[in-house]
Amino acid sequence: MTAQILDGAATLKQIKVELAARVEALAAAGVVPGLGTVLVGEDPGSRWYVGAKHKDCAELGIRSIRRDLPATATQAEVEAVIDELNADPDCTGFLIQQPTGLDELALLSRVDPAKDVDGLHPVNLGWLVLGRPAPLPCTPMGCLELLRRHGVQIAGAKVVVVGRGLTVGRPLGLILTRRSENATVTLCHTGTRDLAAEVRQADIVVAAAGVPGIITADMVKPGAAVLDVGVSRVVDAESGTSRVAGDVAPEVAEVAGWISPNPGGVGPMTRAELLTNVVAAAERQLAAAAG
Repeated sequence: MTAQILDGAATLKQIKVELAARVEALAAAGVVPGLGTVLVGEDPGSRWYVGAKHKDCAELGIRSIRRDLPATATQAEVEAVIDELNADPDCTGFLIQQPTGLDELALLSRVDPAKDVDGLHPVNLGWLVLGRPAPLPCTPMGCLELLRRHGVQIAGAKVVVVGRGLTVGRPLGLILTRRSENATVTLCHTGTRDLAAEVRQADIVVAAAGVPGIITADMVKPGAAVLDVGVSRVVDAESGTSRVAGDVAPEVAEVAGWISPNPGGVGPMTRAELLTNVVAAAERQLAAAAG
C-alpha cells in the first residue's frame, strides 16, 4: 500500500479561488479586508512565513499592514504596535509572529479578540471550549479542512493527537470533539505510557510533537490517515548542514491510507485558514454595520 497524498499546497490554491470571490463581494460593498503582522527580530523562518502571508494577501486583494521591529524591541514597544493595530480601521485582523522572545501571553492578551486572526487569544480559546462562534486556531482548522477536502471520514473516527501544545494539540482536540465533527480524540504527550499502543488504534493520527520521526510505520494502523504537523531542524553530524524534519518517518507512507507531506501538507493549510479568518472577520464587520 502506498498512501494517497493530503496535498495542502493544491488545497490552498482551491481555497484561494473561493476566498477571492468573497473578497470581491466585500469590495463591491465597500469593504477591503486588511491583514496586519507584527514581526520581532530577523529569524529567517519567521521572515519567510510573514512574507508568504503577505504574498497571499496580494493575490487575493487583501490589504497588507506589516510592522517589523528589531530584535531589541521591548515589551512596551511591541504593545504600542498592538494598540495601533487594534485602533486601525483598515486592519481587519492581525497576528504576532512567534517567537518574539517577550511575554507572548501578555502580547496575545492585548490583541482585540475580534481582530485575533490566529484564534489564540484567551477569550477566543474560551469561546472554543464553550462551543461558541469565534476565530479558531489556524493550524488545527487547517488539519480539519485538509481531511474534509480529501474525503477522509471524521465523524465517528478514532483520532490520536500527539502533542499538547497551545497552537495545535489542545485546540485540535476541542475542535474534533464538537458535534459537527463527532470524532473520539485521545491526546498523547510526553507522559503517555505506551504511545505506540495508542497510535495503533487510530483511524487518524495527527503528529504535532516536534520530535523527528516519532511516528514510525509499526505504530500506524494500515489505511489510517496521518497528518505530519511537527517541524524540527536536524543537523547532520558529518557535514554540519541542517534540514527540516517532520514527526512522521518516511516509511509510514507504505502503511497509511492517507499522508500529508512535510513540507507541503498542513503548512499551506495554516495559511489558508489564516486568510479565511481575515475574510470572515471582514464579513462579520460588514454584517454588523448593516445591522
